[in-house]
Amino acid sequence: MPSSEKAFRRRAAEGRIHSVETCGTVDGPGVRFVVFVQGCALRCLYCHNADTRDPDGGRRMTPADLLREALKYKSYMKFSGGGVTVTGGEPLLQAEFVASFFELCRQEGLHTTLDTSGFCPLERARPALDASDLVLLDIKSMDPETHRRVTGASREPTLAVARYLSGTGKPMWIRFVLVPGLTDSPSNIAPMADFIAGLRNVQKIQVLPFHKMGEYKWAQMGMSYDLKDTPIPTPGQVEAASSFFRAKGLKVE
Repeated sequence: MPSSEKAFRRRAAEGRIHSVETCGTVDGPGVRFVVFVQGCALRCLYCHNADTRDPDGGRRMTPADLLREALKYKSYMKFSGGGVTVTGGEPLLQAEFVASFFELCRQEGLHTTLDTSGFCPLERARPALDASDLVLLDIKSMDPETHRRVTGASREPTLAVARYLSGTGKPMWIRFVLVPGLTDSPSNIAPMADFIAGLRNVQKIQVLPFHKMGEYKWAQMGMSYDLKDTPIPTPGQVEAASSFFRAKGLKVE
């Protein structure tokens, strides 16, 4: 297919959107217009957006439709050094749509951030990865068995995305959810720190304490929340996990 035709198809594509947040402050730098897309292949035990899993849910929007919504908040984004973030769900399942949207944002001078688990074949993911200014990559676990227990899937696609981004030099933040009794083992965290230290483009690590803010969605959807008795990590546990990354010279937030 000629490159011009591919570009046209991307621009004309529609995406499935769950919702938007107009003044987000935790999904990238500054004040951000945050887009939650539909569809995710992972089944994370602590998912707080389980209502975005269905790839056929949400409303259809074109990249231009979404840009018009974002531009209403352009002054806030520009003043704060923010921009737009696409999260989910899993944005890489709609990679060409995300790439089209980000291309339009770039024309408006808006910074673009992709928040992803990286669980997608690399060839399919590249359009969105390449179009992003910053990637927030969620590494759920370094231990293969723990990763499968947490997500129901292999860790390998995520690690392939991390290596690809390192090769391109794309700025990246690593996000790691600390779950007591599940992902907090030194035998899980130490190899993760080793892996991340070998990447060339990681600006910082975000150790995110497990929370239960999405538990009510599971109840509304008639699903059993297996982590209902899991405690929230203490500041000491978060610091202990963070120390593994700092020991490798990595910045931790």
